[in-house]
Amino acid sequence: MTQLALARKWRPRRFEALVGQDHVVRALTHALTTQRLHHAYLFTGTRGVGKTTISRIFAKALNCERGITPEPCGTCAACVAIDADRFPDYVEMDAASNRGVDDMAALLEQAVYAPVQGRFKVYMIDEVHMLTGHAFNAMLKTLEEPPEHVKFILATTDPQKIPVTVLSRCLQFNLRSLPPALVAEHAARILEAEGVPHDRGALELVGQAARGSMRDALSLLDQALAYGAGEVREAQVAEMLGLVASATLRELFEAVVAADAPAALALADRLAMSGASLESALAALAQLVHQLAVLQFAPEALEMQTRETLAPLAARLDPEYLQLAYDILTHARRDLALAPDPAVGFSMAILRLLAFAPQTTAASPPAVPGPGAAPKIGENTESAEARRAAFLPPNQGQDGAGETASSDAAGVSLLQANGMPAKPLPPQPSGVREPNVSPPAGRENPSGGIDAWHEWFAAMRLTGLAREFAQHCVCRAVHGDTVELLLDASHRVLLDLHPECVDRIAEALGEVLGRRVQVRVTVAEVADTPAQREAEARRRAHAAAVGRLLAHPVTQRLVERFDATLDEASVTWSTSSTPPQGTRHAQ
Repeated sequence: MTQLALARKWRPRRFEALVGQDHVVRALTHALTTQRLHHAYLFTGTRGVGKTTISRIFAKALNCERGITPEPCGTCAACVAIDADRFPDYVEMDAASNRGVDDMAALLEQAVYAPVQGRFKVYMIDEVHMLTGHAFNAMLKTLEEPPEHVKFILATTDPQKIPVTVLSRCLQFNLRSLPPALVAEHAARILEAEGVPHDRGALELVGQAARGSMRDALSLLDQALAYGAGEVREAQVAEMLGLVASATLRELFEAVVAADAPAALALADRLAMSGASLESALAALAQLVHQLAVLQFAPEALEMQTRETLAPLAARLDPEYLQLAYDILTHARRDLALAPDPAVGFSMAILRLLAFAPQTTAASPPAVPGPGAAPKIGENTESAEARRAAFLPPNQGQDGAGETASSDAAGVSLLQANGMPAKPLPPQPSGVREPNVSPPAGRENPSGGIDAWHEWFAAMRLTGLAREFAQHCVCRAVHGDTVELLLDASHRVLLDLHPECVDRIAEALGEVLGRRVQVRVTVAEVADTPAQREAEARRRAHAAAVGRLLAHPVTQRLVERFDATLDEASVTWSTSSTPPQGTRHAQ
């Protein structure tokens, strides 16, 4: 005996059995209870969300032998006949194959006759947007004023193609796509009733693959039952759909977090060789990252089983890195078609996750410091375990000489915005405590130290990116013909993208100092750069301009008379003798 498909066997027979369409059920139930019935209904929504099912239940509610009711009995002759698709007064017409004016005319000719068996004649026209323009015109008059014993139900997946004249004659209900969690929950109830062994993870994969359609989900369950010999298991469903099991994805991401590049690349190659959809694998990895981020900020939003599974991994990651990892994965999925090969694009995404990892999980080779080497500039000596336990970014600390050391979070943020990896800061020579600038021969500068760099910067003939680079530096030390500069960590991207600026700075600095020099640049947390001095000068000038403008008699009269306020952000000033100008507006 042929097994009945799950989509047919478990088609809802009553309104309360419908899943995910409560707003439509509530409206139709109230209409049937109060018998405020319209003559034409339009159901819109994607495939497999219940348009035809609702029309059949509605037809039973209208023709049930117990009377018009929102709860048809399902046992009377009318209800049984409608469920069996042999009720003479319920007609389903497929507009995709009966789309002409002659087909519509034949249907409307039958509408004038009284029902054969039931209380109402119910005409259900599926995919109504496929009708021709002449067919729509032929039905307009009947649709607007049909006989009292006729009800029209129109269904479509593309309501934009239906003429406005038809839309205006119908009550329209938009059926929603079903969320994956709801689909998985309903599928679990069906499999439990069928006595089928299954995994929760397998049903989640089915829910995602169904893309909002319950009918598609039940068809996938039939396929999974055949593929798994009567069982629905996650590994088998993932293989059937060309997806990657969640355990494999967690193993891959854990290798990334552990900075185990060989293991991560081996897993990536294994996925590519397995024939799995790499685009789906990137999407699933992004979903895993999303769950980890939710677990850090709102763990109650996840199921207990998911929290227990992902908690150890979430505790090892900074929230900022998860945000960056999500961007990397979604962009990699978008750009996968542009890669030389899908496997290359997927592998590059994994390498990018490794390259952008924070210092606690970075994939860079460890530096081997010499005896007595000082800590790295920006290195955080605080316990990583304590920091991860609080799901917080690295805190700031201090090294042995009292210099402020941080995790250079600002630099990481800027690099993330520009798509550059957050490289670990290089180690500094031991014994260096403060910049010590020795004026080179040929150019004496009594100010020395940071002040010397400000004088040199003002004298250097630099433009464009080289000037931008230099104004975010300070001079650390001068050793013979070598000038050591410290680049502000928040502008590290300049060194990564434009290393040629170092040669231009060396050339311009040599002209100022009167001899040829070499420039060596190190990234660090620095203060009192020319750019910072300039920004502070602008801030003070702006504050002074705002103060003078607020003290002006005209401004004070406007404030008193009109209760006006000064838009301080719009205040501009000039180095000339003209007073500052501003924009005033009343609130």
